[in-house]
Amino acid sequence: MVTRSFESSPLTNAVFRNFYLGSIGAALGYTMQATISAWLMATLTTSALIIALVQSASTAPSLLFGLVAGTLADIVDRRRVIIVTQILLFAATLVLGFAALVGIIGPVSLLFLTFLVGAGFTFYLPAQQASINELVPRAELSRAIALGSVAFNVARALGPALAGAIAAAMSSGTALVVGAFFFVPMFVAMRRTKPPEAALPGVPERLLSGVMIGLRYVRHSAPMRALVMRNLAFSVCASAFWALLPVIARDQLGLGAGGFGVLSASFGLGAIVGAFSIPALLQQRTMNEVVTSGGILWSLAMLVVALTVNAPLAVIGAACAGAAWVYVFASLSAGTQSSAPAWVRARAVSMNLVATQGCLAIGSAFWGAIASGVGTRWALGASALAVLVLQWLLRRVRVAMGQEADVVPGVRLPELAIAAEPLPDDGPVLIQLEYRIDAGNRDAFLKAIAKVGPTRRRNGATSWRVFRDVGEEGRFVERYVIASWAEYVRLRARMTMADSRLQQRVAELQRADVPIRVSRLIGVTSDIAARGVH
Repeated sequence: MVTRSFESSPLTNAVFRNFYLGSIGAALGYTMQATISAWLMATLTTSALIIALVQSASTAPSLLFGLVAGTLADIVDRRRVIIVTQILLFAATLVLGFAALVGIIGPVSLLFLTFLVGAGFTFYLPAQQASINELVPRAELSRAIALGSVAFNVARALGPALAGAIAAAMSSGTALVVGAFFFVPMFVAMRRTKPPEAALPGVPERLLSGVMIGLRYVRHSAPMRALVMRNLAFSVCASAFWALLPVIARDQLGLGAGGFGVLSASFGLGAIVGAFSIPALLQQRTMNEVVTSGGILWSLAMLVVALTVNAPLAVIGAACAGAAWVYVFASLSAGTQSSAPAWVRARAVSMNLVATQGCLAIGSAFWGAIASGVGTRWALGASALAVLVLQWLLRRVRVAMGQEADVVPGVRLPELAIAAEPLPDDGPVLIQLEYRIDAGNRDAFLKAIAKVGPTRRRNGATSWRVFRDVGEEGRFVERYVIASWAEYVRLRARMTMADSRLQQRVAELQRADVPIRVSRLIGVTSDIAARGVH
């Protein structure tokens, strides 16, 4: 049975297998650093707020740099991004480990180096997750994503346990030094991997404009908006567990570094069980049902942890929380990667990572402050109830897996018949399409073209609108503006099969005896006029 499972697994692909093992190593290094840093801070101070700030320092870089990281992974070679980040993660974790070994680490330096590791991981994750689609066929994508969840949650199980064991047997500094070397396998795997072809031909996007394009894509994509909203609602509440776990282990349960590692490891073991069950769950139930069930399970698990002083019962609660965590985040990750086309996939991934890590950073400080005021139990219990309340408020915001038509490029458009093509930065560009619609098709046309508008904006248009000619019955004009000629060329290439079908539906309502007239106009400046471009 194991042999059959392996034969049908993406792991038979040697390139993906090396990438996958590297992903496990990087996740192990990161979780070991996060675990030891939190425990190390607990030995340096008794303040629940300052201890919670370790989580904030680890996750705040996603809030600050997440969108830039996703854009960078979309417009440059993702392989190079991964290689550079592994070097940074290795160096920062190694320095932190040596500082702890020689006894010169303090709260401020610990927070700074943790922030640096968090920054490296922030730039690594979008590139790593978006690379999965390039390494496996689409038919194997869901299994590859599920394996990715297993990889990170294997690290959640083994990383804290291994870190806690090394810290208990030797020292926290030794655990950090060992953890640094787990970033090496991904570096080696990427050095052996050939760089993929660019997602879109032509002039590459610029970094800052790429960030705005990514934000615009999410704003005008209903599936992506739903994924981000559900992520925000869960993450801001779930942050309480990770922020307060060292305090729960130390004060509520009276455990040492080893016990803290066991609690974290039980969470990871539960997450592994959840990750293995995700593919079957998504076949039997909708993604929305799986995410909702995960939120309910999380709330129940947190209430168990909040109310108990019994360590075995807390371990069970942490394991259930781990399964719930994967039900929510692995489902949302699968939804994101299956819904976003290649040209914006890393940015789409980064949006959800920003939502997760940003909420963990802000929520950690918030729940740490609550715990300092009213106690750890009350803060954890309140976070559990908040998950249920937010899920009820967002019950109409549904998430789902993307269809192949949402990401597969659409019909190749014919080459533009232009005597003198504008320069890439020329613009803005105004596109105008004139339709002639019979009176009987008017309502159907307006409904059909209303669905086209979000796709124009999502793919690059800065504005879009449909006008009715008051002087000629049945004449409608669709107009949209793109910032530059290069962006217009990219917009044409970004069209997916789903976009093509929406446009085809509009074209079917056009009068048979009159073709749709398309005009392309570019903003005129003295430079453009001098070149004779019209």
